[in-house]
Amino acid sequence: MSSGRILVVEDEAKIAEIVKAYLVKDGFSVTVAETGSKAISILKNGFDLVILDLMLPDMTGEEICETIRKDSDLPIIMLTAKSDEEDRIAGLGIGADDYIVKPFSPREVVARVKALLRRTKGLKKTASFNSGNLVIDSSIFKIMKNGTYIVLTPTEFKLLQCLAERPEQVFTRLQLVNVILGYDYEGYDRTIDAHIKNIRHKIEDDPKNPSYIKTVYGLGYRFIGLPDED
Repeated sequence: MSSGRILVVEDEAKIAEIVKAYLVKDGFSVTVAETGSKAISILKNGFDLVILDLMLPDMTGEEICETIRKDSDLPIIMLTAKSDEEDRIAGLGIGADDYIVKPFSPREVVARVKALLRRTKGLKKTASFNSGNLVIDSSIFKIMKNGTYIVLTPTEFKLLQCLAERPEQVFTRLQLVNVILGYDYEGYDRTIDAHIKNIRHKIEDDPKNPSYIKTVYGLGYRFIGLPDED
């Protein structure tokens, strides 16, 4: 059985009921919020993941996502009828971890939820780079830059951790897709660029001249930070 508390923010009752039924069948505890204001008001109750529709009656899902991201790394899956690649990139750019387009398979939603929750757990150690300027603290799922904690989304953390665990190794976008999703997903590889851009803005002093994540043109990315001795 799975476990975890899921908040489904969806104003279409039929869709919310289907998503809830499949998640409950897999052992999750599910709460449904029909409006953005209700979702924000109950977030303090504590959830492990949010499934967030972008088109709500009182506010946009993007606004809710930005509100959550101001002080939380709570995993977020966007659920929407917006299917353009640019919409997906924009959603990931404001802090979503995954993006599911309607119509969708409820079983896929459950698979995505499980994959996202898996990559938020089981992190093992603390790693330090560039004379302590960057510390990746897996025990609390955060990083420290120049002595100050910086919040990353679960997807951003997993990407950074993957790269940092293998300094100088080149990862293709497809390899990174497999790392963060656990399976191939057509059309997702360009969104890796959006996640890397977000990470750079959080950890680099000069994102255009990075000290940690370098673009390998035509291939992907590699981590160039210098590991500190234990």
